[in-house]
Amino acid sequence: MKLLHLLRNKARASYKELAEILNTGESEVAAQILAWEKDQTILGYHAVTNPEAIGDNSVSAFIEVRLTPERGGGFDRLAMRIARFDQVVSCYLASGGYDLMVVVEGSDLREVARFVSEKLSSLDGVLSTATHFRLKTYKENGFLFERETETDRLAVSP
Repeated sequence: MKLLHLLRNKARASYKELAEILNTGESEVAAQILAWEKDQTILGYHAVTNPEAIGDNSVSAFIEVRLTPERGGGFDRLAMRIARFDQVVSCYLASGGYDLMVVVEGSDLREVARFVSEKLSSLDGVLSTATHFRLKTYKENGFLFERETETDRLAVSP
């Protein structure tokens, strides 16, 4: 499991680097990673990017969804149907006042609004939605987006 933790934080590390950190053989690391990819323990790899740095003006929204559970299937079938939409980046079953937390991306506010009104809200079994737009990201997948800057100013105290 230590290898999985390393991969989550250093996915670009070579087999050699990972083997050195774990004090094991490079071939063992490679074989384990291949096995995890094959059995879908590892589903993929991605880079965490800063949208401002690359000029990405897309819009992200967190949508709370309340559902009617299906007899014999609970929330699973409807949740998987929602998760398959291209606009959906992530979809989680949640506790609390709603059933699903759906993360959606679009090119602008209208595109996200259209998705919610035309596709999501119109599905049988969807009782209600509440949409929250991402305004700024401070941390994502363990990466801080802004470093605290040191200043030469003296602290003001009352």
